[in-house]
Amino acid sequence: MASPYPDGDREKVASKLPPALRQELKIRAAELGLDIQDAVTTAVTDWQQLPGATPVVDTAGSDSFSTWLPAGLYDAFKVTCTERDVSYTQGLAQSVRRWLDANPSPSHRPATGAPQRKIVCNQKGGVGKTAVSAGIAQAYAEEGKRVLLVDYDPQGHLSEQLAIPQIQPGHDSLVSHMCEEGKGDLRDLVMVIDDPRFEKRLHILPACFDGFLLDAKIAIHAMNKRGAQKETALERALAPLEADFDVIVIDCPPSLGIAMDAALYYGRRRQGEPSGVSGIIIPVLAEDSSATAYSMLAGQIEDIRSDLGLDIDYLGLVVNLYDSRRGFVATSSLKQWRDIGDPRVLAVIGDLKEQREAVRMTKPLLSYAPRSDQAEAMRQIARLAS
Repeated sequence: MASPYPDGDREKVASKLPPALRQELKIRAAELGLDIQDAVTTAVTDWQQLPGATPVVDTAGSDSFSTWLPAGLYDAFKVTCTERDVSYTQGLAQSVRRWLDANPSPSHRPATGAPQRKIVCNQKGGVGKTAVSAGIAQAYAEEGKRVLLVDYDPQGHLSEQLAIPQIQPGHDSLVSHMCEEGKGDLRDLVMVIDDPRFEKRLHILPACFDGFLLDAKIAIHAMNKRGAQKETALERALAPLEADFDVIVIDCPPSLGIAMDAALYYGRRRQGEPSGVSGIIIPVLAEDSSATAYSMLAGQIEDIRSDLGLDIDYLGLVVNLYDSRRGFVATSSLKQWRDIGDPRVLAVIGDLKEQREAVRMTKPLLSYAPRSDQAEAMRQIARLAS
């Protein structure tokens, strides 16, 4: 990407950036064969041309950052910051963050024709699988990707929270297509989330009540149709939709059954796909029972990896509903999650009101409260899990 400014006089600019953002900028510029000064020039110029400020970036811990920009650009940038009522550090962080999102790492681009597949799962209920699934899907759609949210949980919380009716028993559904009993095109069941923030890029495949019988239906189908592999059922059903989307997010039920095996299989690393693009995101709580549930899920993942010879990547953990005021159990549990190291903790999300309010209003979180801490955490998870 060429600098929008011709070679000429440049001036040294001293500002601040969060260390993680500065390191990401350094790596991305190297990957794309750019000078950091040209990357920042493009980032600042593009940010100035936006009609308003982009989502707030966490700038806690920012330290010194300097580069060379075309003469006069930084002065113009400071004027824009003043007009938008943001600090110079925040404006620069927004500029760089937006440039990084618009220029992904070449190593993290999916194989041709294959969408990224994010499997959000945990056998324990109440850990926030639905909130994380919806939040990261919104974050991907917000940055310009075509996204499909799959409500794979027959309880239908995801569909309900977005004011989408569940599919009634006996009708065409994801379940019927997984069992090769679909009567129509699965595309006809996909609904767009009509919110201007996502510009018709965010879609949902609603839940169906038949999902409560999915494990039994898949098993019976496999028996009746010799050679039908149970684990491939979800992939067979979704394959016709994949060309329409850049990211597919699966909101899994709290289960360790056959349906979970099918979701894990769907999230495996495919031939030619880089590691860390598709895989498993596990929401957890900072409490002992969540650690027990995680160990059971990890055992299932290891079993299917071994039995079928699959590469299944852990994209990371999300510690949800965290409140340090709950004392030693919460703080020590958080430390234990962080100490695991692999999978890493992608984000710690506080037990805050905005998510609950968005659910009550049946609105997407990133539309209802786009500048909230929870919304920014969802953007962080989406960035780190790609």
